[in-house]
Amino acid sequence: MTTHENILSALEPLYAAVVCDVLDSLGYPKQALPHNLRPLTPAIQLVGRAFTARATAVHEVPAAPYKLEIEAVDRMTAGDILVAECGGDTTCGFWGELLTTACLYKGVRGVLMDACTRDVWKIKELDFPVFGLGYHPADSKGRMDIVELECPVRFGDVEVRHGDYLIGDEDGLVAIPAAVLTEALTLAAEKVSGENVVRKELAAGVPMGEVFQRYGIL
Repeated sequence: MTTHENILSALEPLYAAVVCDVLDSLGYPKQALPHNLRPLTPAIQLVGRAFTARATAVHEVPAAPYKLEIEAVDRMTAGDILVAECGGDTTCGFWGELLTTACLYKGVRGVLMDACTRDVWKIKELDFPVFGLGYHPADSKGRMDIVELECPVRFGDVEVRHGDYLIGDEDGLVAIPAAVLTEALTLAAEKVSGENVVRKELAAGVPMGEVFQRYGIL
């Protein structure tokens, strides 16, 4: 499983919790991002490759506002997610509708940021997942500015590197280390298949203890 398209195809049927479980088994127990990074739009499945950015609070309008934000959107390709470390800033709407529209055209899969979005009245119509801290009507110009692209970023205890893969849903977000990506996707697919079998047996009334002893899945 080496191509970007194959990785995305393997990720799409999965969910965050099962990926967390297999990463635990592989010795990576701290890959879940902070719980307060939540889906802010009705589109709640986030699957893709990280295009990373680091932003910082500013107190005046830069000489070239939005410069690296625009560059990030222009450089992203199909299947990417913009993953922006913003220091937990909630003073403005870092993301908005027009950026979303440009990303949709390119096949970008969504946005993850420890910041707020705005224009949600429109974004929610576009089937585009935005994960973040909340909503704010103020523009980011003069308040928050991207200062670096394609750099390691951190959310709580989790470091995300440019080119890593992520999966997110209502349970939260998980970063998959490149070192175990192929193995994690294989094991996660196997666990989903096993859970489907277990679910059917439990629904048919087979005792929980018997099912767990047989499959070791809970």
